[in-house]
Amino acid sequence: MKTFDPSTHKAKKRFGQNFLHDMGMINRIVSSIRVKEADNVIEIGPGLGAITKQILPVTKSINVIELDRDIIPKLKFNCDGLGELNILQTDALKVDYHQFAEKGGLRVVGNLPYNISTPILFHLFEYLDIIQDMHFMLQKEVVLRMAAEPGSKVYGRLSVMTQSVCDVRLLFLVPPESFTPAPKVDSAIVRLAPRLTPLDIHDQPLFNAIVTEAFGQRRKTLRNVWRKRIEPETLESLDIKPTLRPENVSVDEFVKVANFLAANS
Repeated sequence: MKTFDPSTHKAKKRFGQNFLHDMGMINRIVSSIRVKEADNVIEIGPGLGAITKQILPVTKSINVIELDRDIIPKLKFNCDGLGELNILQTDALKVDYHQFAEKGGLRVVGNLPYNISTPILFHLFEYLDIIQDMHFMLQKEVVLRMAAEPGSKVYGRLSVMTQSVCDVRLLFLVPPESFTPAPKVDSAIVRLAPRLTPLDIHDQPLFNAIVTEAFGQRRKTLRNVWRKRIEPETLESLDIKPTLRPENVSVDEFVKVANFLAANS
């Protein structure tokens, strides 16, 4: 089957386009997703269809979200005859994903533009009630931050916010030469699945606020970071040392502080 060679399509920097061309890596990614015929798959940023072409013959239909209207004819050409390709030409940040939920839990996949990957992730976290799992290609450093544990130099707001709602697993790395054009950074495939046992966060906006405050002053101790919110003695009563810095506070401990504040506001 004829396809458009990624080297013949000029990537647009404003869309953060890097097209996957390494068939060995493409097959490894698709194998890691383990897609089945009955799956309700949503792909964000299909580009020229490197992943789409592998999934579509299995699922028989797929919904894709693509912002670049100029690439859509090439995507259609590459996927012609493989199944039902439903294209939503829009910004993934503006999509209400509930519209895709009729066929069951969503399986979201995508090679996310690295410049807006975090906003897209946070947007998708609002739809975890209808999401089965997510597999994304992201900048390696972003995935390491998502999966980091307390005490790590890269443990931060993204780590806490992601792990508070999802189980995070870095599957494998993808080198720059797997893409056209080659990015200047290594990439990684990450699997995100909604937590089997959701955390009991009583006030989500408050939780978001205290996490953001903490990592906005990550070199300060909790005593100083939250001095207007909670007394050091109260932190001690919650079995949290006020001398800790935010990078040493677990997700569960952030939840404990947020729930105390919610109950005593």
